[in-house]
Amino acid sequence: MILLTGANGQLGTDFKKIFDKIGIKYIATDYTELDITNKLAIEKFVKGKEIEIIINCAAYNDVDKAEVEKDKAYTLNCYAPQNLAKIARQIDAVFLTYSTDFVFDGKKDIPYTEKDIPNPLSVYGMSKYDGEKAVLDTYEKSFVIRTSWVFGIGNNNFNTQVINWSKSKNELNIVDDQVSVPTYSYDLAQFSWELIKINKFGLYHISNNGIASKYDQAKYVLDKIGWKGKLGRAKTADFNLPAKRAKYSKLDSKKVEKIIGKNIPTWQNAIDRYLVELYNK
Repeated sequence: MILLTGANGQLGTDFKKIFDKIGIKYIATDYTELDITNKLAIEKFVKGKEIEIIINCAAYNDVDKAEVEKDKAYTLNCYAPQNLAKIARQIDAVFLTYSTDFVFDGKKDIPYTEKDIPNPLSVYGMSKYDGEKAVLDTYEKSFVIRTSWVFGIGNNNFNTQVINWSKSKNELNIVDDQVSVPTYSYDLAQFSWELIKINKFGLYHISNNGIASKYDQAKYVLDKIGWKGKLGRAKTADFNLPAKRAKYSKLDSKKVEKIIGKNIPTWQNAIDRYLVELYNK
């Protein structure tokens, strides 16, 4: 049996889709069913359920708000994953949780590997990095997967923002000085599941292939939906955001591709499939 936390978000939604398709039994929970910040509540919940795998898709993802809600960010991104790792250790279950490209400072100009040393620029990034360390130090049967710019039909994301803006505006300005890669939550869930089956625990990067700025991503989406407006370039500094962003945070996913023996699709291919899914929803 699999315990899935944060099951109503983008990633959780796609895990459910994959598990339903292949006939895997799981218990899907969100914060209303299970408070992962409460270790005693988790212990009580898993008792007698024969949980073999715990997949944590819950997180605090508001990068700017985290600057003033540090306790909340740390509770969900660091302490809760550590609680789950402790419970997984108690019941001898495999544990998997997620981190982010925001753990890096963006000073490189080639993709970040798992061997690169993090240096977060924001409270959000630091809460995720401290969460990584807490989980890996707590339990040896853990996977920590870093990803970037996640989008899926389970929730709002940058793609849906761009589509919504396009409905009411004839002109948009999108930053071109944040560079990473958009990642489809379905591909992230699929490759995570392939990795779990191999049982080679540790730290991994899983993002779609290719590279893009926010401008590139927006342009691709707008071209696909046939928007006739004017798309301009902007800089991160123009928006005076509370949290600092790395200029470059592209993740290198070669480690996981080599272990699984399969290449992750490109972000363009991923957006194509996402748009089909979105409009067939």
